[in-house]
Amino acid sequence: MSDSNRAAIESTVEKLIEEVDSWQGVTTGEHRFGGTEWRVGPREIGHVHAWGMLDVAYLRALRDVLIEVGQTGVHHMLDQSGWTTFYIEHSEDYDHARWLVRLSYLYHVNILKQTPAGTEEYAAVDVERELESLDPTDAVRSAFERRRPGKAGAVER
Repeated sequence: MSDSNRAAIESTVEKLIEEVDSWQGVTTGEHRFGGTEWRVGPREIGHVHAWGMLDVAYLRALRDVLIEVGQTGVHHMLDQSGWTTFYIEHSEDYDHARWLVRLSYLYHVNILKQTPAGTEEYAAVDVERELESLDPTDAVRSAFERRRPGKAGAVER
């Protein structure tokens, strides 16, 4: 990898860290295996390493759909979990990396909004409107909403 490409990746990672850190209720800190992690309440939504490896947490069904439609890859170590790995290889990967982390953020905020503390903490986050702005595929939306494919309104328990 050239020094200029390495610098572009590091710059893209820094931009992503700053962006995610600005979201309502996100705390940013050191990840136990290196890199920077983001949490929403007690939930880790993802972490990123300076060299461009982005790990993002989802509900397993949502993770499966994202991998199936080619949005991200299987986690580099936890291949049976809800975690995914996406590699930031160019500055052009920023928008997609942000999309992946934002989807995780919205999913976790949506869950936290169902708790008394989360209702108040995340009241300003309009999950439905923001999810719509991400323009997810029908399969991604169904998995996000925990619906079984082909069963409009059916919620998975």
